[in-house]
Formats: sequence, C-alpha cells, structure tokens
Amino acid sequence: MHQRHLPASPNWYCSRCSDINGKGVLGFGAKNTIYLLNVTASSPAVTGELTGHTERVSGFAFCPHDGQERICASTSDDKTVKIWDAGQKILLKEHNVHQSTISAVHWSPVQKLLLVTGDEKGIVVCYWFSSNDTQSFFPEPRTIFCLSCSPHEENYIAVGYKDGMIVVIDISKKGEVIHRLRGHDDEIHALAWCPQPREDEMSLILSIDGSNGVTEAAEMGCYLASGSRDQTVRIWSTARGKGVMTLKLPFLKRRGSGVDPVVKERLWLTVHWPKGQPSQIVSSCFSGEIIMWDLMKSGKQKWSLLGSSSDGQNHSRIVFNMSSFRSGDRELLLSTSMDREIKCWDLASLECCWTLPTLGGFVYCLSFSPVGTGCLALGIGDSMIRVWNTLSIQNQYDIKTFWQGIKSKVTALAWHPLKEGTLAFGTDDGKVGINEVYSNKPPQISSTYHHRTVYSLSWGPPVPPMSFGGSGDKPSYSLYSCAGEGVIFQHDPWKLSGEASNIDKLIRDTNNIKHKIPPHTDLSWKPDGSVLAIGNEDGSIEVLKAPMLKLLCTVQQHHKIINSLRWHHEHSSQNELQYLLASGSTNAIVYVHDLKSAIETPSEIPVLMTESFRTLSGHTNKITSLAWSPHHDGRLVTVCYDGTAQASYTFLLKKRVEMEKKRGPQKKSKKKKAAPEKRGMKAEERELPLGEEIKGAAGSGAEEGQSENDKEEEERENTDGPSVTGNGPSFLLSSLAVSSKSKTLERLLWYFVYIILFILDLSLKKRKPRSILPLSTSMDHRPKEELQQDCLTLAAVRYSHGSGDHIQLGLFTDRDALYRMFQEEGDHVEAGHYDSMVYLRLWKGDLIGAINLAAEKGELTDHLLSLAPMAGYQVWARTVEAYVKQLCHHEQFLKAASHLVSIHKLYEAINLLKNHQEAIALASARLQPEDPVLKNLFMSWAAVLEKDGHYATAAKCYLAADSNFDAAKVIAKKGDVISLRTAANLAQISGESELAHSLSLRCAKDLMLFQDWAAAQEVLRTQDSLLGHRLVFSVNEILTQRLADTDVVTWSVASSHTWSKSCEENFLSMVHRVWQSEFGVAATDLVQVKMLHQQLRTVENPPATTSVPLKHLLFHISLDVTLCALSQLLCDWPSVLEELLQALTRGYEAGHFTLMAEMYSTDERSLVISQSVEALVCYQLMYKKWWNYSAETSALTNNTISNGHRLTEKNHSEVEANCNGEAQSDVIFSEGFWKVLLSEPHANLQATQRAIAEIQRRVTSLIQQHNPCKDSHASPQALSTSQSETSEDQGGSLSGKSESLSTLTARVAEHHKALAAIPELVNKYPFPDVMECCIVLLHMEKHFTPFPPHIHSKATTLLCKYGTTELLSSGPIRHTIFHLI
Repeated sequence: MHQRHLPASPNWYCSRCSDINGKGVLGFGAKNTIYLLNVTASSPAVTGELTGHTERVSGFAFCPHDGQERICASTSDDKTVKIWDAGQKILLKEHNVHQSTISAVHWSPVQKLLLVTGDEKGIVVCYWFSSNDTQSFFPEPRTIFCLSCSPHEENYIAVGYKDGMIVVIDISKKGEVIHRLRGHDDEIHALAWCPQPREDEMSLILSIDGSNGVTEAAEMGCYLASGSRDQTVRIWSTARGKGVMTLKLPFLKRRGSGVDPVVKERLWLTVHWPKGQPSQIVSSCFSGEIIMWDLMKSGKQKWSLLGSSSDGQNHSRIVFNMSSFRSGDRELLLSTSMDREIKCWDLASLECCWTLPTLGGFVYCLSFSPVGTGCLALGIGDSMIRVWNTLSIQNQYDIKTFWQGIKSKVTALAWHPLKEGTLAFGTDDGKVGINEVYSNKPPQISSTYHHRTVYSLSWGPPVPPMSFGGSGDKPSYSLYSCAGEGVIFQHDPWKLSGEASNIDKLIRDTNNIKHKIPPHTDLSWKPDGSVLAIGNEDGSIEVLKAPMLKLLCTVQQHHKIINSLRWHHEHSSQNELQYLLASGSTNAIVYVHDLKSAIETPSEIPVLMTESFRTLSGHTNKITSLAWSPHHDGRLVTVCYDGTAQASYTFLLKKRVEMEKKRGPQKKSKKKKAAPEKRGMKAEERELPLGEEIKGAAGSGAEEGQSENDKEEEERENTDGPSVTGNGPSFLLSSLAVSSKSKTLERLLWYFVYIILFILDLSLKKRKPRSILPLSTSMDHRPKEELQQDCLTLAAVRYSHGSGDHIQLGLFTDRDALYRMFQEEGDHVEAGHYDSMVYLRLWKGDLIGAINLAAEKGELTDHLLSLAPMAGYQVWARTVEAYVKQLCHHEQFLKAASHLVSIHKLYEAINLLKNHQEAIALASARLQPEDPVLKNLFMSWAAVLEKDGHYATAAKCYLAADSNFDAAKVIAKKGDVISLRTAANLAQISGESELAHSLSLRCAKDLMLFQDWAAAQEVLRTQDSLLGHRLVFSVNEILTQRLADTDVVTWSVASSHTWSKSCEENFLSMVHRVWQSEFGVAATDLVQVKMLHQQLRTVENPPATTSVPLKHLLFHISLDVTLCALSQLLCDWPSVLEELLQALTRGYEAGHFTLMAEMYSTDERSLVISQSVEALVCYQLMYKKWWNYSAETSALTNNTISNGHRLTEKNHSEVEANCNGEAQSDVIFSEGFWKVLLSEPHANLQATQRAIAEIQRRVTSLIQQHNPCKDSHASPQALSTSQSETSEDQGGSLSGKSESLSTLTARVAEHHKALAAIPELVNKYPFPDVMECCIVLLHMEKHFTPFPPHIHSKATTLLCKYGTTELLSSGPIRHTIFHLI
C-alpha cells in the first residue's frame, strides 16, 4: 500500500531551519526533530527523521560539497550542534561549545567540512568536522540572528545582528571585522551571497554604479544581499564596504481584502540568491507572498510575484526559509511558512508545483466521513481542522484547513451520519461547533460552552425536550457533547444559538434517580439510534433506551475512568454482532460486552452486568480510542498510551441461541480446589464467560462418562492458555479454546465460579484499616483449639504467678508483658509502618523515643511536634529543627520558616525563604529597619525581579533598600517614554540630579523622535540644568516647522508650540526673540549666555554620515545653530562663523541634498557678498603680515646701529629666514588666499573706473584752461602754477598731442558702456584694489619664500593688462610703494 505522511510543521522564526541538498533531499526542523523528504517537481515523500535533540531545533543545513551531500548539521535550543548522516539517519558527531541559545548555522561552500554557528550572545564558532577542532570568535557584543559563509572567499563570513548591523569577518585573522555594513535599523533575518564572484562583472550585469573606481579589491569582492525587519532588501558591496542598492517591499493587496495593518509587526523577510540566476533575488513579503526581484529591470517595479496566475498558490502567512536546487533542467525553490505548508516553486515559470501541508500540533482526533468516501477529518493541537480528500488522484495531499472560530486545540470530531460535509467539532476550551466543509461560511458555534475539554461528540436522535413537536419542527439528529466536567449536552444543530440541554435531568426524571449521578466521560449511540451507552468516571457503563433514556442495564466491569466506547456497526453478516459494545479505560484492558438480552428483553429493574463477553489485554497503558472495522465482522482496533495500535479478530459467533437457553440458574460446584486455582489467575485469564461455543459448540453433546483425568487436563488447558493480545487473529481463539469433551454443565459451573471470584475481588477493595498490633491480631485467627489453650495459659499465668513469652497474651497480663508485646509488635512493623511503632512508644510513655524514631525516618508530624514540649524545651527545639529539615525536603518552605520563628531562629527562617518574596514580609515584620539583612533581602529580591523583567516591583525593592539610583535605572530599563519620565522624576525626588539630568534628556530625545515638542519641553522644564538643551530643542522645533513647508520634512507633528509657527522673520532673529520671551535668555545677561554656551560645547555632536536618520541630523544641526546663536549674543564672531559653517556642512556630509537646498542661500548676491567679505579680510591680513615683518626688520636695524655696528648681509638673511619660516607656517599665504585677492572681474572693474576718473580729471583741466578768468582773484603765481601743471599734463598724458573735449566725451561713453557690461553685483560691493595687491605680492616675493609660479604669473599678467603709468603715479599706489620700500 502506498503510504502518505503528514509531517510536523517546520519551526518558526529561525534564520535557517530548512535546507535542501543537490540530490533533492529536503530537511527541516520541527520541534526537536528533523524530518527528511525526497523532493521532485511532481511530489514530495517523507523518508525519515533524525531524533536526538532535547529541545527545539533552531537551525539545519546540508554540507554543499560534492560527495558529502548526505552530511548535515543541526542546532538546537539545548545548545548542542549535531552532525548527521542523512542517508543512514545516524548521528556522526556533536559538540556543545556554545553556552547560549544557538541562532544561526551554515556550512562553508569553500572550506571543506567547515561548519559555522552563532549564538544569541554574539559568539561565532567554527567547527572543522574532519579534525573535530573548534575555534570561537566574538566580533560584536550583539545578538546574532543569521550568518552566511562566502562562496568565493573561504575565510569571509557575513554575520547579521538583531539591531540591524551586518559585519563581515575574516576567520583567518582571528575574527577581525573587515566591514561594518550599516543601513538597516531592525533585525537582520537573512543573508545571501551573490553566486557571481567578482563585483566588476556584476556591476555591469546589475547596472550598479561603479564609477567610484573598481580597484583590485572590487575584483576580489562579492555582493551580499540582506533582508531585514525594516521592510527593505539591501545589496552591499564587500569591496567598498557600503550599500549599493535598496529594495523596498511592496504592499500587495489580496483579492477581496485590504492590507492588514498589523502585518508590519509580524514581518519576516528572508532572501535567497539562486545559484544560476545572479541577476535575480527571491525574497518573502508581508503576508506570505514570495517575490522575485530582477536587478536588471529599470523603473520602480523591479519585482514579480510568484504564483500570481491563480488564487491559493501563495502562502497565507509569512515565509521563514527558502532554499533551491536543480532538478533536471528546472530550478526548484522550497519555502516554509507560518501557514504550516511547504511549497515547491518553479523559478522559470514562477508557479507552484505542489504543496505539502504539515501539522502544527498533536493529532487529537480522526474521523472518516460516513457519506463522503475517503474524506478524513483531523483535529489538531494547532487550533485547526484539516479535511483530507484521501482519494484525490491529481493531488495526493488535497487538504482544506479550517481555523475560523477555533481558538484552542481541536479534541473531538464527528461527521453527520447523513448530511455530506457537515462536521461537528469540540475544542480544549469547551467550545462546540459545526463546520460546513464544502462552504466558505464561518462555523456555527454553540452558545452553551463546557467548562472543560470536550472529549467526545456523537450524532444521535433527539431526546426530550428537543424531541417534542412535529416531525418537521425538529431535526432528525441532535449533536451530543461530553466534556471533562462530566456533563453531556444535547445541542440543536438547527439552532446552536439556543441553550443546550443537559441530559442528566432527563435520566433522573425517567429513572427516578435520587442519588448523585457519576460524572460522564464518553458516550456512543448505537448506529440505529435506539440505545445510548454512557461511560462514567467510576468505570461504570450505563445503557439507556431512547428517546426517554430509560436505563436498561449497568455494566460494572472497569474500575477506572472510561476513555472510549464503540458500538459494532450494524451491516455485518451476523446480526448478533450489532449488540456488541467495546469499552476501554485507564486500566489497559479492553472489554467487549454483549448487550443483546438487555436490549431485546429488558427487565423491570435494570440489570447489573459484572462480566464481559471478551477481554483484550495486549496493551500496557491506558486505552485512548477504539474503532470497529467497517469492512470486517468482529475486527477491533485499539490504541493506547503505550504507543501501539493493535488489531484483533475478536468474535466468530455461532449458535448463540443455544447458550442463551442454558443461562438459567445452576447449582454451584462443590469442588474446593477449583476456586483457589482460578483465584490465582490473571484477570484476563479468568474471563471465560460467554461464547465458549467457538470450539465447543460442535461437541456440546460429549459423553457424560468423562474421566477425572480428562477434566483435569481440560482445566489445565484453560488455566495455562495464552491471554488475549493483539498479535494476530488466532490469539483469542486459543485462549477461549475448550475441549470438545467438556460438558456444558461444567462450563456453566465455572461461569458462576468466576462471578463469585469477581465479587470477592470487589469486596477486597474495601479493606479494613490496618491493625496496629498485627502479630496479636493474626494469633487471634488461629484454630479454635489453640485459642482455647491460650485461655488456659492465661489463667495459669494470672493465678499461679507464672510468666512466659506468650506475646498474644500481653494485653491480658501485666505491664511488663504488655511492653514485651509492644517490642515484638514494633520489631515486626518497623519495616515500613513507622507510624505504628511511634504510637506504641507513645503509649509506653517513651515520648523522646517516639520523636527520635519519627525524626530518623522522616515521619515527623504536627501531632508529634505538639507533644514535644512535654519532654522539655531542648527536646522541642531539636524536634522543630528536625521537622524543618523534613519540610524543606518536601519543599514546604513557608511552613518550615514558621516553625523556625517559633524557636526564635529568625535569621535562619529568613535565609530559608530568601528566594521567596515572603522573606521580605517576615524580615520587615520582625527585624529592625536598619538591620543590614533587610537591605540585602531587598537588593537580592530586586535583582531576581529585574532579571525576570518585573522592573516596577524591582524598583520598589531598590527604594526600600535606599538604593535610589538603582531604582531609577531599573525603571528606565524599559526604554519607553513613560518609563524614562518616571525614572527621571524618581531620580530628581531622590536627589540623584545627574541621573535625573541624563534620563530627562533621554526621554526628551525620544519624544523628539515622535515630534511631541510640547511634552519634550515639559520634561526638560523639570531640570534647571537642562536650560541649554531646552534652547536646542526650541531651535530644532523652529527648524522643523520651517522645513515642514518643503519636501524635507514629510512626517506629522504630534504637538508643538505657537511660537514655533513658520513666519517671514529671519531665522536667527526669530530664535533670539523666542529665547528672550519663552526662556528668559537675552544678550543683557552675558554671564548666563556664556554659561549656556560652555554647557552646550561639552555635548557630543558626532560628524554626520549617510546612515544618520533625518530627525537625528536635524537635531545635530540644531545644536550647531544654537551654539552659533549664543556666540552671536556674546559677539564672538569667529565662533559664529565656525559654528554656522559646521551646521551648513552637515547636510553635505550626510548626502542630503534636499536639505542642503533648503538651508543654503544659493542666489548670486550671497556669493558675491561672501567674496567681498573674504577679500577684505585677506587684504587686512596681507598688510598685517607685511607690517609685522617691517617692524621686526626696523627694530633689528636700529638695534645694530645703536650698538655701533651695521646690519650685515648675514644678519639680514637671518631676519628674512625667520620671516620666511613664519610665512611658510602661516595659512595666510596659501594659494587660495591670493586667488581671492587676484580677482580679474574686479581688476577689470577698477581699471575701467580709474580710466573714467582720469578722463573726467582731464575734462575738468580743459574747462579750467579755457576759463582762466573763472577765478579772478587768483594770484599770478597760482595761475602760472596751474598753467604749468596743465602743460605737464598735456605733455605727459597726451604725449604732446592735444585732445578736444568731444574726443574725451566719446572715450567716457565707451568706458561707461564697458562698465555697464560688468555684472551689477560685482560693481555694487567693495573690493580691495587688485593692482595694489599685485604690487604687494611681487614686492613681498623678494623677502619671503617664492610663491607658486602661476600666482606670480597671474599677478604679472593683471598688472600688464590693467595697469598703466598713471596707476603707478597715483596717490594710493605711490603711498603703498613708499611703505614697501
């Protein structure tokens, strides 16, 4: 027969708990077992399992090397790593190097037989299988979630952590971290290396920008894919150590449904990079979808959905693991999911090949439909029902799953006997419902719940009150349920919303029962609906006739709880079999009862049946279920807690009528030896009640003259025959075999003997209390002659004053004899009944001896302890101590501590309860408040509570121990805003100002991330020392509000202040105004401003990186702007510029160009202004340097002359050398410095302006020349001077040629035209004289180290192009040259 298996469900939330080798063998961990499947494109087949772990399997991986495909490794929460041979299914090796839970495993694809594992403490262990060597590394103190060995570099391992960090380590360099890949901000669920080895080739394939320079390292590097809980898949370059591509998961709406808002919280994002497809990556998605990313595709949608052609192909819940292999010419992908299904996908067509359902819990019940052929229902402990069409040809695992309305384990199932697809179910939480398996409607749930687990369901005819009414007003079948509280409810399947009826009321009324009805444990309706059998907790079975449930008989064969009842089916070839009822209980025996006479000919008084028809005794533990074969007569299958299912051919009935006729009253046999022989037999060997005619019917007319030897031989046959077991169809026949020579009368006699023995067996169970004087009691049951002799002996002793060792007479003689009797009795019972010995010693008055005996045997009681003070205080104290040890041995610590307190051993009592909270109560009630023991108790209990996560209670303990700092710290451990605020307030109240400062600031930063500005300021307001940080938060709030109108800030603000609303006011002016009005910070209080500036300068403000979130980046910028604004109030302008520059450059460092565009003023006017300011500063610095040099030279010269010496050439050289050294070390004379001053646009502007001024001067001179009388009062000497100057000008300027006024006017117009062509902004703002700077540069070059040639060349060019002789003779230039010389 072809077998089909449903394995257990793969484990959840593991980075690699399933894997497939190149031969198509899939292995996955399910609970603490590994299941193995042979996988093809058409179907899977379960081939076996690997068992050995004691806790959940957390990882599984096959060895990828050729020839080693059968070797696999598994990790478990039991902290062991096991190596298996999957072919032979045996354990090869194991190690337990890890000290914490193992969370990741992978075989190295390059290093042969290298297995790498990682645990939650961050330890990476490398294990070489061939040499059995291990090596441990600790790259990061973080929780490892996954790891993956590089397929191209044998020493590289990528490790993913819980906090989103990914590191690449080199195990050949003792685990040195090669790269830290930052970008994810949540758990790393999976890592996958690109199958293509070189990044330069992959860059061309994937169109990844490699313009940063593909070096030799890039050629050796390899791309790495990661999946994270932050909903992104990232591609990393291990050569460059940074991310090159980010893929955001799409939200996929299923047909007819929206996106579940809680899906994000339950995301597991696993990734897989198929070997033969380097440009494609497979990843999971939000709701169980699997998507294929095409990295070569352009546009936004780079993904394709697997199984999109039809509904039902995708998983319905998140996917945990994926692995692929090549089967022929097809690349197949295997996936495991939270929906408890394993799916196989064709990566070429993206279609699902097959689905293998798995079971997420124990199978509690099975039921085949009586109407739908081959339709099997399974009740599972994972709160789901599976309905399996076992006859499906196209899909051998055609299973539908039902979970709606079910919130706990499914423990009972029952198909409707006539209506196809109607399935009733009961659950562990007492719920009863009905599912229509061929409909998509949710199930109907009964409004009446059981208080405990529903163990049994059965469809049967309705009984009152439901049976009242016409045929059309009531259902043909009712649903009956029995649960752990012992009640059977009748549910109306037409109206489950109505209240169900308890059938116990009908049973009481019909049968006039006054006593308490025993709790019911199971029920079974006879297939024809005429009789109901109910099993009870006391082992009895009640048989009731429908519809009024009149009691027909009670079967009292079992003595323990009835677990299962089953009627034989009615479509057998022998009509008598339909009256057989099989029952199984906790006592491991199955009884079959023949109820034909009780049903067909019921008596007025219900019959008590104490004998079974057949007894099956093959099991060794309690019976859990029974089933009659519907295809055979008399074949019964039983299942048991011993792990076996046993099938039995129990009955081949013939000529039963003959037996029924002979069931009249018979005389009892007078054989005395027969009863003891049979009494010593096993219960199953004694059962020979009915049906003996299997072999003896044909020989029932045997001769009466049978010999005694023949009878004995027959008895020996019956006694020594084998018991009924489940090993084959012949086992029962051999046990029931009776010699054909035996007579019917003798068999009937044996029948009555068995009944008597059974009654005796029941009577023995009501045992009398054990005698405290067993020897004397036993002697009282001696023969009558010996008892009469005792009377004579007693008379002789009493009246003749004799003595003797007559133990049995100790009660009737003197005290010494009584004590001797007590001693003998004590020696006899000392073997186990110590309480009797104690009582005997107490009666003798030996209280200390009784206490010592009880203490020695560990049998002290409260009664003995209460008697101990009669023997003195010391005895009582020792007894209490012994009793305390005894109670501690039984883990009754509270009681033991109370007794220690009674003898004033308070500290011992507290130490006894030190691991319990009650120790604090006791210590607080009895110790002084300053006692160090009390504080130690609070501290130790707080540590326990803190470890268990009960932070609030732990804080109370710390506070009680006056450890306020620890109390605040433990509350802050939770990390949420409420906890941080509470911890900060607690620290402030307790006087821990520094801790309150840090916690308040931490809380405010968290509120800042939530954009709750009002709450953040409220938290900071409680600490006066945080005023500086309040200023930073106010600047951050104003900046965020300003950017809210742009594309930079896209999030919503939870709360804000009115003063932060965006307006037209200058940003820094607005900041100063808000500070003065809201925080009282103004320029008038320079001491406060300086203190705030110094406080904020100590705050760490790290440089910006590309991975910094925008909210953090804005906070860092706000800190820089706050320092800038404070420096402005202090008039510290260099610091203003420095801090403002730092704020402006953070956007550039973070690569956030949108933020840069909003913060920077990019108009041309700002650039020109900044150039003018920079040039004027450089101009001032240029002369400052030259004047310093001139002052030093003059001082040296004067000093030399005053001493009577001249400045030699050597001394001059030293001076110049000193100046040169200063110049070289000074940044003022850098190349950029001169580039600012030697601006050609400004040189052109200044030359044009000078030309216009010169022409205007000449025009003025001509006008004065033609109007000599304009100044009539001028003296002749002045007039001659003016004429001489005019003649000189004409001779010098015009080179001896006269120019007319019109010519000069034309030249002025040309220069004005050239001036108009110069940009207005260049002309608007002042700039140093470029020609003057050129002359100074050329002159300074003689005394300092030569400047770069191109700077010298540029200065010379500008002088030649824009300089004139008039320029050299002009006032400012002459003045400059004079100072230079």
